[in-house]
Amino acid sequence: MKKIHLGLIIVISFGLLLSVGFGLLTMYVNQKELPKGVVLSGWQVGGTPADEVLSELDQRLQAMTALKVELQSDTLKGHTESFTLREAGVQFSAADFREAIARLSEGSLWDQVFYRRNFQLEWHISTDWDRNVLKERLSEDWQKERFGEPVNAVRSISEDDVVRYTPEKTAYRIDWPAFYEGFVAALPNESHFTEPKLNEIITVQLPVIRQKPPVTVKSLQDEGIERKIVEFSTSLGSSGPGRVHNVTAAAKAVDGMILKPGDEFNYAHIIDAAKKEYGFEEAPVIVNGKLVPGIGGGICQVSSTVYHAALLVGLEITERRNHSLPVSYLPKGQDATFAEGVINFRFRNNTGKHLLILSEVSHDNLTLKMFGTFPENTEYELVSTTVETLPSPEKIIHNNSLPPGLKQVVQNGKPGYVVETYRAKKVNGKVVENVKISKDTYRPQNSIVAINPTNDVQLPEANDTPKEEVVEDGISAP
Repeated sequence: MKKIHLGLIIVISFGLLLSVGFGLLTMYVNQKELPKGVVLSGWQVGGTPADEVLSELDQRLQAMTALKVELQSDTLKGHTESFTLREAGVQFSAADFREAIARLSEGSLWDQVFYRRNFQLEWHISTDWDRNVLKERLSEDWQKERFGEPVNAVRSISEDDVVRYTPEKTAYRIDWPAFYEGFVAALPNESHFTEPKLNEIITVQLPVIRQKPPVTVKSLQDEGIERKIVEFSTSLGSSGPGRVHNVTAAAKAVDGMILKPGDEFNYAHIIDAAKKEYGFEEAPVIVNGKLVPGIGGGICQVSSTVYHAALLVGLEITERRNHSLPVSYLPKGQDATFAEGVINFRFRNNTGKHLLILSEVSHDNLTLKMFGTFPENTEYELVSTTVETLPSPEKIIHNNSLPPGLKQVVQNGKPGYVVETYRAKKVNGKVVENVKISKDTYRPQNSIVAINPTNDVQLPEANDTPKEEVVEDGISAP
């Protein structure tokens, strides 16, 4: 009997011990306080109720992101720029610490006991910064407003044909790599977290660099437009208003053109631009060797003037034809005609530098100037020689009103010419090269003779063959 009582006492005692132990463990894991010795970025939180710690944590993190940042820079010229860390894209977080506190009450009793007993004592807040938020705040528009914009250098030609330059203007822009480095260094450290200073202002230097515009005096000078290298003028003489308008329109389309090294001057493009911008008026054009009313008459005076000037500085002519008739404003052999879609005038800038072309109509003259790089000891001379004169053909027409056998000159003809043009290159006044650059034919114009034929005098058989109509020195004819 005594043995039974002793066994019962042992069982009951063991049960009581288990109950007490379970109760103690439950009390252990249900503590509201964090384990002793826990520190968060220098803040002693061990032994403090978790809910109080989390509430205080939220306040401290919000206080840190609410700290004001003020940018300092002499380039701001009295302007101030300030914003909070939150507005700069900065966030402070203790996500790992929050998760660890939550795990204190998760899992089985034994899991909770184990986790609490081995709870990490040292914790730190983390800093996250989205740089794009600040970059959007200090955007290019903001920088333009604060620092202005770079202004390109400008090249101009004075009234006395001197090349002048207006210097470029630089403008400040943020040196982002240096700014990022300085901003990170100024961010609050753990001392701000342990002892929040609500009214503290974080000052950050705003490093800047000078931004040059795309076009500088040096970049313009490097183009090689150093000086006027040629000037040539042709007279408009007694040109009517329509022809003056057409010449002026084409000249305006040429004016200010810059050819890069290797670029080609294409007169067809000039005419297209002039037609769209200014339009062309009625003035005489050349059709199959005859002057007739048309639209755009006179435009070849511009191509011819450009051609002559191009020859005087040795430019490479890639396409050119003379007029079918001699022109009054240039020697024979030194003109360049144009017929839309049929005949073009082109040359290539072979100077190795940029070439600026200016042209204007003033005081009944068309003046063309080229500016670029050209040896000062070099010049070109043009010599055109008529090597053959072509007689004027006689065209007979029938006129019954004339006495039989009598001839009457209705229109005097004009001879044609075959002309050779040479270009001599002189260096230091001595001819070093003399090259034939063209052999041109100007067709003769028929003399028209009326006759009343008799049996003894018969009209010659017509030998005129139809010709394709080509409109020179204009764009259209009736």
